[in-house]
Amino acid sequence: MCGLLYGTTHVILLNTLLGCFTLPVIRLCSTQLSAKDQSCMFLFLNMDHRMLVLLLMLLSRNGMCQQEEVCSKSVINSCTDCIRSGPYCAWCQQLNFTKAGEQESVRCDTQAQLMERGCIKEEIISPANNVTIIKEDPLSVSFDNQEPVQMSPQKINLKLRPGLPTTFRISFRRVEGYPVDLYYLMDLSNSMKDDLENVKELGRDLFAALKKITEHAQIGFGAFVDKTVLPYTNTNKEKLQRPCDESDQYCQAAFGYRHVLSMTAKENEFKKKVADQFISGNLDSPEGSLDAMMQAAVCGNKIGWRNSSTRLIVLTTDAGFHMAGDGKLAGILEPNDQQCHMENNLYTKSNEMDYPSVGQLATELEKNNIQPIFAVTKNVEDVYKELSKMIPKSEVGVLSSDSKNVVQLIETAYNSLSSKVTVTHDNLPDNVRVVYTPICKYAGPAGDKNGVCDNVHVAQTISFDVTVTADSCMEDTSFTIRPLGIKDTLTVTLSTKCECQCKDPNDKMHQLCTNRGSIVCGICSCMESFIGQNCECSIGNKDEQSLRASCQRNNGTECEGRGDCVCGRCQCHSTNQGGRYRGDFCECDDEHCENYQNKLCGGNGKCDCGTCKCNAGYEGSACQCKASREGCLTKGNTVCNGRGRCICNRCECKEGYQRPQCLICLGCPDPCQTKLDCIECLGFGSGPFGKICDTNCRNITYDMVDNFAISGKECHQKDSEGCWITFKLNQLVGEDNYEVEILKQRDCPEPPSVIPIIAGSIAGVAVIGIVLLMLIKMLIYMKDLKEFRKFENEKKKSKWAEADNPLFQNATTTVANPTFTGE
Repeated sequence: MCGLLYGTTHVILLNTLLGCFTLPVIRLCSTQLSAKDQSCMFLFLNMDHRMLVLLLMLLSRNGMCQQEEVCSKSVINSCTDCIRSGPYCAWCQQLNFTKAGEQESVRCDTQAQLMERGCIKEEIISPANNVTIIKEDPLSVSFDNQEPVQMSPQKINLKLRPGLPTTFRISFRRVEGYPVDLYYLMDLSNSMKDDLENVKELGRDLFAALKKITEHAQIGFGAFVDKTVLPYTNTNKEKLQRPCDESDQYCQAAFGYRHVLSMTAKENEFKKKVADQFISGNLDSPEGSLDAMMQAAVCGNKIGWRNSSTRLIVLTTDAGFHMAGDGKLAGILEPNDQQCHMENNLYTKSNEMDYPSVGQLATELEKNNIQPIFAVTKNVEDVYKELSKMIPKSEVGVLSSDSKNVVQLIETAYNSLSSKVTVTHDNLPDNVRVVYTPICKYAGPAGDKNGVCDNVHVAQTISFDVTVTADSCMEDTSFTIRPLGIKDTLTVTLSTKCECQCKDPNDKMHQLCTNRGSIVCGICSCMESFIGQNCECSIGNKDEQSLRASCQRNNGTECEGRGDCVCGRCQCHSTNQGGRYRGDFCECDDEHCENYQNKLCGGNGKCDCGTCKCNAGYEGSACQCKASREGCLTKGNTVCNGRGRCICNRCECKEGYQRPQCLICLGCPDPCQTKLDCIECLGFGSGPFGKICDTNCRNITYDMVDNFAISGKECHQKDSEGCWITFKLNQLVGEDNYEVEILKQRDCPEPPSVIPIIAGSIAGVAVIGIVLLMLIKMLIYMKDLKEFRKFENEKKKSKWAEADNPLFQNATTTVANPTFTGE
């Protein structure tokens, strides 16, 4: 790009200008310090560089890239309503500013528009933003055992107009020799055994590295493993006392988090305390890292954090971490309360409270200005990098397998953290927007959450432009701006300007208000019982609401929003084009009619209350057509067959009828059905109409014929007596005029023979009865046959003993004749 033009008071930057002799495109952008929206335009040019420079100078002078100020008004009844309508709305309090019939809302517009209408600048009310610096201590150069100042100002007061942004600048400088508190938090699970031995020898190197940064360095030490409950730790009594492998000679009892050494500047004390530490153990791989970090953050008095220091927690581990919700595995349901629970240097609520969430930990670290450094092994690097994304001002470094590189890792991470300055806010009120614009060599993008400057050296001064916008009216409120990890804060007190401070005359009864009211911001505030723009109307015994109701049409808007209700009658306003509204309710004007070829009523008529009244020889809704009927005439010399109007030489047919001449009606009911009752009545004297055909069927002319002679639609319908009537319909001019031919002979079916039907029915019933009886008899016979066969089979299977029944007595008595000799 050859040229970039900024708005007024900005700079024209021309780079590689000599190479732009045939520049195809120049981009012109307006960038305002007050954070207005950018407005850009593209000019397609083909010129040498001298013409280009001249053009850019002219555009800059004339302000071509400036954003136009607009006042979007709604319902305006007072100066306060105007000021709250938009950031660029101004109010003219000049007396007699409004003309007769004008609404007082014309006093509300942009300052430029009001001045153009004749309002003098001194009479325009337009509250501006005020920025007042309450406290601005100078930035410190180096640390001298007193509270240093690294950010300025410290207190600022803003009085803002809603929607109008204001910008102020804050400065920051890293103090040379600023104190550092480093808390070394180590994982003492069994897998970190080799690392612990190396850490015991790191005291000298750690202090040496911190001495390079500052003379005021302190180191503390803490250790953690995990909660001492299942399934995290073996709860066998012996295993709780000695959770390590049997081969380990030195092993300490299982614990969650233990604070070992408070902040100290004594190297020997650090070495001694660390040397007394031994490895411990647990069951699962993830550890209680977040539990330990939370207690180290909130137990400030026990850890020994200083008020004025850079606070670092160095977490060394080779495993992942448990977080909120994992405690349910051990039946621990109470959420972490983010409070200090340390007795005898042990975290006493380890087995009673769940692990903290990442959000809870991030909040407490930010609140206490603590910056974590995660010194972890390669296998969990990705896990802690994801964790670092959710914790502001944190770094991740990869430990060697035995932690020998931890000193170099801490030094690198500290330089990265301290050289990156991030400014953000706390407790931002609702409907308040903040945008940070960094001003430094390595500046991040402007953003509404924070501003970032990278690679900031010690004693280097950087700045941030802070743009604050209040979107609504609010009482005094405040929020803080601070750099992450630094104690310094800026307290911003914010209030809004939503009321007008008008210079009103002292007269309680002003002449402009007919001595019946006072002036408030240029308009009359009437006494009780008086209304009107100049308090000219006395309502007397009438109710003001009833007077106003008489100015409403159908309970709608008063005077249609186009006039003022004065003494129960509408006084209409002027239109934008200089005319006036008219009518009892100001419902009419002569400017809002249909246009044709960009002319009102096509230039061939006059607008009358929203409707075009055409001149002779013209017609149409916009008088756009010359009057003619040639295209609408039918063969019978009728206009649109009497079923439409001829407008602009075209038929405008009634609903359902089709152009061009409204002959066919696709959506109309079938006339064969609708005219059947009349046909039956006229032709055969029967049907619902009976003898009143003349009344109901006067639009039908008919003939009784043996054969059809006219063209039209042939119908074949059944009448009320069940006979079929055949007739033809031909529609005449108009909607409901028909000529009809009816065949004299109806097709009436013969009545059915009753006797055969009755005889057949009786015979049918008899036959069905006989068939049913035979079926029943057959079923009974089949059942009996089945039972008999079953009896026969059982009889064949029976076996009877061949012996006389001793109880049987024969019924025959044999008597021997004693005299019989046998001869």
